[in-house]
Amino acid sequence: MSETVKRYFDAFNAGDVQGMLDCLSEDVAHHVNEGQIRVGKEKFAEFCAHMNRCYKELLTDIVVFEAEGGTRAAAEFIVNGTYLQTDSGLPEARGQTYRLPAGSFFTLTGDKISRVTTFYNLADWVKQVSNG
Repeated sequence: MSETVKRYFDAFNAGDVQGMLDCLSEDVAHHVNEGQIRVGKEKFAEFCAHMNRCYKELLTDIVVFEAEGGTRAAAEFIVNGTYLQTDSGLPEARGQTYRLPAGSFFTLTGDKISRVTTFYNLADWVKQVSNG
């Protein structure tokens, strides 16, 4: 199970959306920070395309925790990013950089991720890019 989560983060850091999708179940439930639940790989791919237009991010200091039984996991990490293009409802993008602690929670079904929930402090991010 940890291998699936590790592959997911390796793909994220490589900018490999297909690699991320390969780690997910067809009906993956993606719980977006401050947003709606998106169900399915197609919705996940659309989210990734949007994020890649607006942000360039690299995750560091990743620590993965696995629950007994291998069906749930969590990870904490630092998001090191650059704000590339203004995202709707957020401050104007001017190439600001940010460093933000974050965490993700996973449910695994077999060897696929069936739920991804990500949390970070949006107010902290807004403060960083507003001062950038």
